[in-house]
Amino acid sequence: MFDRTQLLEELIDIGIALTGERDLYALLERILGQARRFTRAEAGTLYLREGEHLRSAVVQNDFLEARLGKLEMQRRLQAAPLPLGEPSLAGHVAQTGEIINVCEPYPIGGQQTAAVNKPVDETNDYGSRSVFVVPLMDHNGTIVGVLELVNALGEDNAIIPFDPEYEKLIRALASQAGVAIRNARLEDLSVKDTLTDLYNRRYAALRLDEETKRSARFGHPLSLVYIDLDDFKKINDDKGRPAGDEVLKDTARLLVKHSRSFTILARRDGDDFVAILANTPKAGAVTYAERIRGVIEKHPFAPGAVTACFGVAALPADAASAEELMAKAARALNEAKRLGRNRVAAL
Repeated sequence: MFDRTQLLEELIDIGIALTGERDLYALLERILGQARRFTRAEAGTLYLREGEHLRSAVVQNDFLEARLGKLEMQRRLQAAPLPLGEPSLAGHVAQTGEIINVCEPYPIGGQQTAAVNKPVDETNDYGSRSVFVVPLMDHNGTIVGVLELVNALGEDNAIIPFDPEYEKLIRALASQAGVAIRNARLEDLSVKDTLTDLYNRRYAALRLDEETKRSARFGHPLSLVYIDLDDFKKINDDKGRPAGDEVLKDTARLLVKHSRSFTILARRDGDDFVAILANTPKAGAVTYAERIRGVIEKHPFAPGAVTACFGVAALPADAASAEELMAKAARALNEAKRLGRNRVAAL
């Protein structure tokens, strides 16, 4: 049984954090962690609703993290958005607003829209037994996401059903998450690039400064990737500005689709983009850049083939401050362009 006094204190702390924490994902990580701790859930996912899909913004799974490591666990569980048209517990809750609390959920009472994502469990050799799912709603009652907890653990660490008494607790935490998501989306109106819907240069600079300080404080690696489309001016000159704009929007969509949910993506200027990779060493950033390079090269852009150059730099390998990191990434990008089109450089 959870300590009600401690719960109240932590809900107040989260409420205070809502007014000052600018990192949505850090706040959602905290909310999911608290929900798991009080319910003794082995795993959990916090989904954001984006049109007709759910995207896993935050995933935590102690069992898979111990077996695979945190980054591989996140890569597997955040790999692809969840279409609302496919049967899933999270999708059912996102569409109906119902709360689901079940044990042994394969399947649930013959419902066609509510079912555990069994292929994910089978792929990762994981068993979802008890599942507790609640909707995340904003002030207008709009469902903006879903909080899903999996496998409540008893005192002997055996999997048990979730206690129905947790419902009010999880609803309170879900309300905090809903407010955080609404606040973040309101802020997006001032920090988003209107053409590509990526973050703008100003916001990227602020986040890079924050992530640099976080890296210095906790000793986590941080990487920066500058991206520049090759011969973009020629596309505008030959095909017209609207065609160039479509290339920029397609590039932004590819970056989002092939990046982790917590990667900070922004449009700096014109055809220049940036990716801020928290908890990612230089080698991992180079691998990321090579993968994105190949994705852009193979994509069937309407005006024809498009390629890009990438400059990679990292903390603490290349710099000690945000300014040094940006300068090093810019030099690496220039080196990639000097060597030719369609290249990745890391000095």
